[in-house]
Amino acid sequence: MAEYQGASQDAIQHHYDIGNEFYELWLDPTLTYSCALWKGDDDTLQTAQERKFDYLAREARAIGATAVLDVGCGWGGLLRRMVERHDVTKVVGLTLSAAQAGYLSGWADNRYDVRVENWADHCPPAHYDAIISIGAFEHFAQFRMPQPGRVAAYRRFFSSCHEWLPSGGRLALQTNTKGNNARMDRRTALDMLFITRHIFPQSALPWPSEIFEASEGLFDVVSVRNDPDHYARTCRAWLDGLITNRERAAELVGERIVMNYERYLSAAIDAFTQRYLGLLRIVFQRV
Repeated sequence: MAEYQGASQDAIQHHYDIGNEFYELWLDPTLTYSCALWKGDDDTLQTAQERKFDYLAREARAIGATAVLDVGCGWGGLLRRMVERHDVTKVVGLTLSAAQAGYLSGWADNRYDVRVENWADHCPPAHYDAIISIGAFEHFAQFRMPQPGRVAAYRRFFSSCHEWLPSGGRLALQTNTKGNNARMDRRTALDMLFITRHIFPQSALPWPSEIFEASEGLFDVVSVRNDPDHYARTCRAWLDGLITNRERAAELVGERIVMNYERYLSAAIDAFTQRYLGLLRIVFQRV
C-alpha cells in the first residue's frame, strides 16, 4: 500500500482556490488564515497575527537565519515577516494552492522560493536552519483514517523535518487539535461533520497525543501552549469581516459558499470556546 501523503491538491484547492479576493474581504491585510496570538482587548487582528509570526520565528530560532522552510505557507504572511522584519536570507514556502502561489509571485523577489509542492515530495539540497508550519498539519491525515495510520502519516512528516534540520535545529508547529470531545453535543458534532465534508475535505484533526507519539525519538518537546480562546477570537474577527462584506462576498463566490463559511466560522467559534477543539503551538528540537 502506498504511503499516505496528506490531502490531495484537488482537496486543498477546493478550499483555498475559491478566490483570493474573497479571502481579502475578511482576513487581515497580511492574508493570514490561521489562529492569531492576541494580547489585550484593544488588539487588532493584524497586530495579533504579526505577534504570532514573531513568536514562532523566535521560538524556532529563525531570526537572522540563512534558510527557513514554511510548510503550508498560505499567502506568504510569515515568509514576508521573516524576510522584512527578521533578516532571514532565504525563505522557502510550500503550498498546494495555485491561487496562493500566484498571489505570492506578484510581489516576492529572489529571497523567496515558493513552490506548489507537497511536503512529501520536497528534497532540499541542504539543511534548513529552522522549519515553521502553521495550519498545515490538519491536512496530513484523512477523516476516518484509523489511529495507527494517522500516527504513521504524522511520523513521516516528522521524519522528513528531522532529515531537513541539523542537530539541535527547531521545528515550530501550530495546529488545531481535537479537544474535550466527550462533552460535545449533537448539534456541534453535526457542525464538525459539515466542516469536514464541505469545508476541509480529506482532512482530520489530530489528538495531541498522536502528535507527541509521532515525534518521539526524532524531536524533543521544548514548549507547548494551548490557545483555543485565541482561535475563537480570531474566527469571530473573520466572521465579523465576512458579514460586513457579505454582499460583495456573495457576488464573488455565490450565496451558498458564503452561507457555508458563515456556518463554519460560527461553529468554530463555539467549538473553540467550549474547548471541543484545541489550538496547539509546539516547539520541537531535533535530537
